[in-house]
Amino acid sequence: MSYQALYRVWRPRQLSDVVGQEHITKTLQNALIQEKFSHAYLFTGPRGTGKTSAAKIIAKAINCEHAPVKEPCNECSSCRGIGDGSIVDVMEIDAASNNGVDEIRYIRENVMAAPRDIRYKVYIIDEVHMLSTGAFNALLKTLEEPPKHVVFILATTEPHKIPLTIISRCQRFDFKRISSQALVGRMEYILEEQHIEAEQEALHLIGRAAEGGMRDALSLLDQAISFAEDRVTSADVLAITGAVSQQFLTDTARALKDKDTAKAIKTADALIREGKDPLRFMEDLIYYFRDMLLYKTAPELDEVLDRVRVEESFEETAQSIDTPWLYEVIDKLNHYHQEMKWASHPKIFLELSLINVCYVENQAEGTSSAEVQELHKKLSRMEKELETLKKQGVPAAAGRKEESQPKSRVAPSVSSSKQGGVNLAGLGKVKEMLGSASKQELQVISSKWPEVMNKIKSESVPASAWASDSKPVAATGDSVLLAFQNEMHRNMVDSKFRSLVESAIETISGKPMTLITILMGQWEKVKEDYMRSQLSSQTEDEAGTEPIVDEAIKLVGSDLIEIVESE
Repeated sequence: MSYQALYRVWRPRQLSDVVGQEHITKTLQNALIQEKFSHAYLFTGPRGTGKTSAAKIIAKAINCEHAPVKEPCNECSSCRGIGDGSIVDVMEIDAASNNGVDEIRYIRENVMAAPRDIRYKVYIIDEVHMLSTGAFNALLKTLEEPPKHVVFILATTEPHKIPLTIISRCQRFDFKRISSQALVGRMEYILEEQHIEAEQEALHLIGRAAEGGMRDALSLLDQAISFAEDRVTSADVLAITGAVSQQFLTDTARALKDKDTAKAIKTADALIREGKDPLRFMEDLIYYFRDMLLYKTAPELDEVLDRVRVEESFEETAQSIDTPWLYEVIDKLNHYHQEMKWASHPKIFLELSLINVCYVENQAEGTSSAEVQELHKKLSRMEKELETLKKQGVPAAAGRKEESQPKSRVAPSVSSSKQGGVNLAGLGKVKEMLGSASKQELQVISSKWPEVMNKIKSESVPASAWASDSKPVAATGDSVLLAFQNEMHRNMVDSKFRSLVESAIETISGKPMTLITILMGQWEKVKEDYMRSQLSSQTEDEAGTEPIVDEAIKLVGSDLIEIVESE
């Protein structure tokens, strides 16, 4: 007798043998024992998860001579006949190659006839999503009004391609991917029955490579047994799958973290020389960092790790790597992984990705360090200035008092002293600007401000961060007043990023504009004073020679006077 593949020899013969689908098998067992099974089932899920096997088991169970039973006996003439295909009342149709209207019409013509050897006719249509539109329409009528002696079982990996009119007439069961632990457990049982030895690590590698499919896992195990000499090892599995060891991935991760470009490129070169697939290696590397990220954020969830096993070297590497670095590296590797899928020379993109991770990270760290040093220097200078002001005892009120004095009495140094976050010369510039500011100009610049911020961010992320708490509060045809919540932010924009912000405003608005800055609290006071002065001028103009109004202004002040015209 010719050799049979493991996945055929160990194909499930009972529902309890369908690994990892307990939520489905239990429901079907209860329906079978109570004889409450449906006239049509739809089994969906990834390949190799037991859809067709479960369909054949149901066909045997409902026709078993001992029915109603929750499991077929596999010994009666009906079970054996269905198992070896000698009973023609159970038909398995591959819709991928029989997807036309004629095939479905043949089913419709024969479905009315009673079964010859068993109780129920069973039609198993595999990959049913491959049927044509006409074939679906032909099948629909049969599913609407099926004979009592017929059961349809439809199986597919792509349920979204099936018309809703078909799905609504079926009892749907979604098969899920089988976990690595379940795959390893099944392989251990098979190897024990076959009297074959294998390393535990080798079985875990097969479980990860199978990606949740039992058929794929058993096919890889069969191939590894043929490749191995006496015992299946992890090296054997790596050789037949084209994958790399976890230690190889760990070494690559350390090289990237240490910014060792030469070592990273050597690992890629060694990978290609051994005949490994660069696309597969990139995928393994992304999953490695993904598993490391999950391990660092949720170390108790070992079962969700796809490509790694938690060991000493992995733990040490995870402890030396920061979480933000993992986010950035995964994003970059994923970008290059997409490029590699369509590239003629994927090795080049693999090398580019490794160089990019090493080089750009170095560059980013250097920039970040320089920015931090600059901020520390500015902060030290500001602290010294603050200490000087405290020692001299110059309160904010003193500045306002000096401002109210005649200009001839103000010392030259006062013009450069600060008052509430803006110097007195700056206050004069703000008041002068308000005289020609207009609501229309402010609306224009405010509507374009998000574009301005995006332009600033594209030029400099630090500049965008410093300017993030500001907003335009007044504007003229050639200037804009920017109010800040925080004094440090205003100082940084004023001293370091002024030209960049003005350039961004000019690019978006289409005309050059001078930037004037102020603190939000100071702006509220300046705006209030300006409005009072405008109201006072208007009141005086309206008062004219009215003696009563003049007297009222003398008594209570112009800010409390409102002129109402009598009708």
